[in-house]
Amino acid sequence: MKFWRSVVGKLWMTIIGLVACVLLFLGIYLLPYIDSNFAHPNDIKRLFIYTSIIGFSLTTFFAFFLFTKITQPLRQLKEAAVTITQGDYTKKVEIRSSDELGELSKTFNHMAEELQYVIQDLHQEKEHLFSILRSMTDAVITFDAHGNVLLANPHGQANLTSWSSIVWEDEDDGAEKISVPGPLRSLYMKVLSEATEVTDRILVKQEVWSVVMGPLYNSDRVRGVVAVLRNVTQEVKLEKLRKDFVANVSHELRTPLSMLQGYSEALLDDIVSSPEERKELVQVIHDESLRMGRLVRDLLDLARMEAGHMQMHWGQVHVNEVVEKVIRKYTVLSNERDIKVTAECEPELPILERADEDRLEQVMTNLMDNAFRHSQSGEPIVIRTEYTPAQHYEEARVWIHIQDHGQGIPKEDVPYIFERFYKADKARTRGTASGTGLGLAIVRNIVEAHRGIIKVQSELGEGTIFSIGIPVAPIFENSLIG
Repeated sequence: MKFWRSVVGKLWMTIIGLVACVLLFLGIYLLPYIDSNFAHPNDIKRLFIYTSIIGFSLTTFFAFFLFTKITQPLRQLKEAAVTITQGDYTKKVEIRSSDELGELSKTFNHMAEELQYVIQDLHQEKEHLFSILRSMTDAVITFDAHGNVLLANPHGQANLTSWSSIVWEDEDDGAEKISVPGPLRSLYMKVLSEATEVTDRILVKQEVWSVVMGPLYNSDRVRGVVAVLRNVTQEVKLEKLRKDFVANVSHELRTPLSMLQGYSEALLDDIVSSPEERKELVQVIHDESLRMGRLVRDLLDLARMEAGHMQMHWGQVHVNEVVEKVIRKYTVLSNERDIKVTAECEPELPILERADEDRLEQVMTNLMDNAFRHSQSGEPIVIRTEYTPAQHYEEARVWIHIQDHGQGIPKEDVPYIFERFYKADKARTRGTASGTGLGLAIVRNIVEAHRGIIKVQSELGEGTIFSIGIPVAPIFENSLIG
């Protein structure tokens, strides 16, 4: 920038011009006038007073010039800076000159624009991170070094609210001063003291939580802790079911395999002395092989059902006809066991528009087998059908109720009876007439494939009622079943 366009240059030129004007005025007009016309000292004093007044006026004018050119732009810059600190980045400073103040105003406006862009980017990044936290299914909670909650996503806040009402057994006076929930306090203190990431599982209100806790750093010190919590209750249950499934399959197969091996060795060693004993051993081997076949078949069916590859043959089904067919199937067994099987069918029952007759027969067969196994001689079994029309948000359904008057199911076992290999009667022996423990699991999968409902009502010592509700005209979604 050229010197005479700068503020210093303008001040210098202004002062030089002012001095030049005074000197020129004195030199040209006053000095000859003083020599020729002012011989008395008072007149000369009066002249200098007038000159002083003129100089003061010029100085005042110069002061207003400085105020206009320098002070006002600086005040505008100050007001704009205050506005920016309040969050308004649209404030612009008026550019009045091309000197340093003008360049400063231009730079200030550019800085405000760039700062606005940076703040917008930071705000978008913050919203992006908040959106990620909000959409996470895991609970994320951040604590400071004093145990206060700094940040929590919705799932984390829900956990804090739910756990705040719990009184923890290991709570002491020092622990009450921090907001870290009881189960997390030991992990929190460990992370703060060791500045390392820890992973553990905690049990809260019958729920299992996987916790990953890591330190937050500020320069070279730990300023807080971030905790990520995931509810793994279902995974733990599934893992337990998997282990139980392997153990149960091994247990179910071990008994028939042992009998097959023992009886076959007896036949090979020619221990049997009579044809009747030999026939009895062969019959046991045959029965056990059939039992193993049923177990393997049920396992394969259940695996296909749970994988969504169950073959279904959809069509119209008359439920009453299926009930009659099932009752005829159990006529011989009913007479042998002295267990009367009766049907109470609603005569005007609607036709199921889309159902698999064979699968529904399999459902009723499994439930009837279950009823016979838990019924004694003289205890009747009743199959009832009824129709419930559509109302509110419930669709029209045809219900099949199978009621026995056997030993019943304990209330604590009812929620688990549809699990694989779960047996409410822990003392029941595994004879040839016992089931594989998979019948009710298969029933549930078939009913769910029909978009149906299955319910259980049972009183210990009074019997059990299994109720199956199949939609009359269900809306099937696209699936692998079919």
